[in-house]
Amino acid sequence: MHSRRPALAAAILASVLLTGCAQADVPADPAPAITAPVPAPTVPADDAGSQVPSAAPATETAPPTPPPARPTAVADVPVQQADAALQPRDPEPVSLAIAGTDISVKVVDVGIEDNDAMEIPDSFYEAGWYRYGPSPGAEKGNAVIAAHVDSLTEVMPFAQLKDVAVGTIVTVGLEDGRSLTYEVSDVRNVPKATLNGSEIFKRDGAHELKVITCGGEWLAEEGDYEDNVVLTALPL
Repeated sequence: MHSRRPALAAAILASVLLTGCAQADVPADPAPAITAPVPAPTVPADDAGSQVPSAAPATETAPPTPPPARPTAVADVPVQQADAALQPRDPEPVSLAIAGTDISVKVVDVGIEDNDAMEIPDSFYEAGWYRYGPSPGAEKGNAVIAAHVDSLTEVMPFAQLKDVAVGTIVTVGLEDGRSLTYEVSDVRNVPKATLNGSEIFKRDGAHELKVITCGGEWLAEEGDYEDNVVLTALPL
């Protein structure tokens, strides 16, 4: 978990890609080495880092077969002025549990990859909270938490997200030891082509919790799922 957020002197902008998905051949170990990059708002180099992986050295042998494409879903985030040094933050989330499911996972704060993508935890038993947006328990705006749904070999806890009933209780544990309780108000599959990122990542209006993974049909020719599963929960 990141210890502190540097001040953002510039606007946070552009398209965030939500993946809670993985269609890759990984071991059954609960800490698979998969990264699902998500195009995300850009930030200054002192926050997200600016290093880019160096190219592999030239070789006369044939290159290895590339891994399967990563599932993606485009979501546009409106330009926001941000200065974390001037904005007090709520305690960060550290756990997420959804009643009646196997979804009981650690939550880590995630930022932006070197390729301007939102980070998603490698482990299928962790979820990522987008730390440049509102926190759970904020006065306004949406707190967004996302995770992988499966691998080629295993169905993971977040595969149950699509079946969560309205009225289900969602509990978010905070780093200060408190817990926040939400009630599910809506669960739906949203085609990735129509996902409204401005709504998902909004920073104003009534506070909501958004829990997101992938769903719908796996489109092998595109290396992606057709939909995102979006759960909306309201504070109690």
